[in-house]
Amino acid sequence: MDGKLFTSPLSTLESAKLRSYSLSKFSSYKPNFSQERMYLTHGVAHSCSFKRWRLQSTSQSQSLPLLEGEDRQKWETCQQSLSILNFSSEEADVILGKAFGWRHSPFWGEEKTKEVPKSESVNETLNYLRQLGLSNDDLFKLIKKFPEVLGCCLNDDLKVNVGILERDWGIEGKTLRNLLLRNPKVLGYNVDCKGDCMAKCTRCWVRF
Repeated sequence: MDGKLFTSPLSTLESAKLRSYSLSKFSSYKPNFSQERMYLTHGVAHSCSFKRWRLQSTSQSQSLPLLEGEDRQKWETCQQSLSILNFSSEEADVILGKAFGWRHSPFWGEEKTKEVPKSESVNETLNYLRQLGLSNDDLFKLIKKFPEVLGCCLNDDLKVNVGILERDWGIEGKTLRNLLLRNPKVLGYNVDCKGDCMAKCTRCWVRF
């Protein structure tokens, strides 16, 4: 039966080699599809992973305000103010969301109510920080680390706290700049429990 499989003339040695592969070996041969399955599996995995990423991204965008009309224009104007600092529109959305109560932030806890940001307020905060010696690159780093700074009150939080640092701690100039880059949350402190906890740890001077 093996001989019928190979009808072309072959040398004795070649015939012996071919006959050594019996039909049982050919019938037991199974193509190795493991790599193909792995490839397909990875393909599906990558596809699923991509879908999960898209779903998460969609979920994140839905957690941001769906504003219309004048409110939407205010939001986009604030986005433009942040684009000067090289933030993308997506990054600006996250920053504004955390600063103005549209995204959860441990810094605010439950005290921050949702509000539509105003470009005047955002720009005043940015300009004030520039007056403290912070460059646009510095502002990028500071806001990335502490986006909530844009939602802090300029007069009641930022200016008061900078005054405390200068008056009580003697921190100003380059030393103040370095401190703000290292610990920008100090700009948002609004309570000093003096060791008697008031359950506002994220905004307490005891952290300083």
